[in-house]
Amino acid sequence: MKNFYDILTFLKSFGVYIHVGKRLWDIEMAALEVDNLHHADVINDKEYATMKLILAHEHHLEEAQPSD
Repeated sequence: MKNFYDILTFLKSFGVYIHVGKRLWDIEMAALEVDNLHHADVINDKEYATMKLILAHEHHLEEAQPSD
């Protein structure tokens, strides 16, 4: 997993489709879904940490230069 698109694709494999309207909101919603999967023991700690790091990076980039 290397980018936000990879995380969205991963979430789709669980039937989770995210499109809130703004990219920043999509990133935040994806972070919540990743948290839920981790709490349910669907993803392991390493996958969780990787996804959260990617999402934090994307969130920071989006706040610095919004695409919307």
